[in-house]
Amino acid sequence: MKRMYMNGQIVEGTITGIQPYGAFVSIDENTTGLIHISEISDDFVRDIRQFVSQGERIIAKIIDVSEGPHQLRLSLKALNYSSRKDRQSKDHKRPLVPSDTIGFETLADMMPQWLSEKENPMIRVDLKHALLEEDVLSYQDEVSRIHDMIHSRSGKGNDYLGWLDWAERYDIEEFARIKECAKRIQDQAEVLLVCGIGGSYLGSRAAIEMIQGPFPKNDLEIIYVGNTFSSTSVVRILDYIKDKEVACNVISKSGTTTETALAFRMIRQFMEEKYGDEASKRIYATTDKERGLLKPQADAKGYESFVIPDDIGGRFSVITPVGLLPMAAAGLDIDKFMAGVKKATFELNNSDLSSNPAYVYAVVRRMLEKQGKSVEMFVSYESHLVFLAEWWKQLFGESEGKDGKGLLPASVNFSTDLHSMGQFVQDGNKVLFETVVLVDKPIADMVVPTEADDLDQMNYLAGKSLHWINEKAFEGTLEAHEVTGGVPNVLIHIDEANEENLGYAMYFFFKALAMSVYMLDVNPFDQPGVEVYKKNMFKLLGK
Repeated sequence: MKRMYMNGQIVEGTITGIQPYGAFVSIDENTTGLIHISEISDDFVRDIRQFVSQGERIIAKIIDVSEGPHQLRLSLKALNYSSRKDRQSKDHKRPLVPSDTIGFETLADMMPQWLSEKENPMIRVDLKHALLEEDVLSYQDEVSRIHDMIHSRSGKGNDYLGWLDWAERYDIEEFARIKECAKRIQDQAEVLLVCGIGGSYLGSRAAIEMIQGPFPKNDLEIIYVGNTFSSTSVVRILDYIKDKEVACNVISKSGTTTETALAFRMIRQFMEEKYGDEASKRIYATTDKERGLLKPQADAKGYESFVIPDDIGGRFSVITPVGLLPMAAAGLDIDKFMAGVKKATFELNNSDLSSNPAYVYAVVRRMLEKQGKSVEMFVSYESHLVFLAEWWKQLFGESEGKDGKGLLPASVNFSTDLHSMGQFVQDGNKVLFETVVLVDKPIADMVVPTEADDLDQMNYLAGKSLHWINEKAFEGTLEAHEVTGGVPNVLIHIDEANEENLGYAMYFFFKALAMSVYMLDVNPFDQPGVEVYKKNMFKLLGK
């Protein structure tokens, strides 16, 4: 019977073959592994035989499991403790494979894929343009201490660290029900109203727009409501949907969020007038398991409902039913999304600044703050990343803006905003640094055509792709802002806009946030400041 293995698991095996690019390992009678030369040591490895030898017993960490036959990608350097056993030991429990009989053809076939993943990780942080005055690695001791605090759940706000391992423990039955419900929404509606504010809608909107791009070819239109008091917005939406088939996903843990509760009251009345008793089959509630005002409504009306976990705050909730139901209804593959979250959960679960890009980004934020920066500007060069920036602003703004501390999160979309904010970035007060999020492969592209008369004098770009032109705009702007303007630029590369990469990227920002905010010695998971305006508003409203 084959054993099951998973990313992050610690395994023991025997070195059965050595090649210039890595060492083959026998784990059990059905499972083989490979340790690539880059995963042998943090030091530069010229000769792999200086670190492992034929027949040696080793302990390694699994960093990838192939989808086909049992083949594992392993790492020695990922372990936080000594993993080497006495290489002189002759007491092997399994017969050794002779050095000239490796016999791992299928494993060797995986090498191109694994090497590609090593060279092109899902997230890459580039600091060459960050204008740093310190060495990132000098923060290793502090990062190791906070990493241990996060994973031992002993820091401030630790009751809200449920996102940390959510990908390993989410309710599989509820997940399947989300997918069934999404198909039902697609069958019954032309428009899905997502009624929520803040983390209750920003994550799903960021995901849907990033993956599908502008003007998606979907039969189901997603409209976001309940995120403003604007009377014009509510009235116009109700007028727009009056002759359309409609479903609604109302999202609120407490059911008392004023913007959402008001909008939902009007939507509910509209749908009950339009559909009668059938309205309850078109309304889906994502809320607390048993508390709050929305859960009793859902039970009384017979709405299908999904649970917002108690240990995951709103701005982290995109990986829960809060984000997953709208994403699935829009046609996103939420299995792949959660696979990306899970992969990040394992790969970013180490304190090593030489291998954890999330912690590198976290440290760089604090380093640039120490250098006098007070504003972090999220920069994108694609219009479909605008709401990823909005999601990021809430994530970081609500988490670290406390006790008079924190960076102000702002955002721009270039090249559009180069014609407005570009002047300030170039020549204005040097209070900011730029975090540029780049998607290296576009969703779609086209080539500039040639025109015989060239009246617009654009033939110098004929034959060039629009994405190539966008890249040149980025490169020119980077040089202008960094070299001429003296503005630090932190570059975060995402390979392409797909569900797995997005899940990985969102968890990357979660992990970076936790580390970066704990470095300020504040609670990353509460938001006491927002209660001040609510208290004043409710007084004026007569509550």
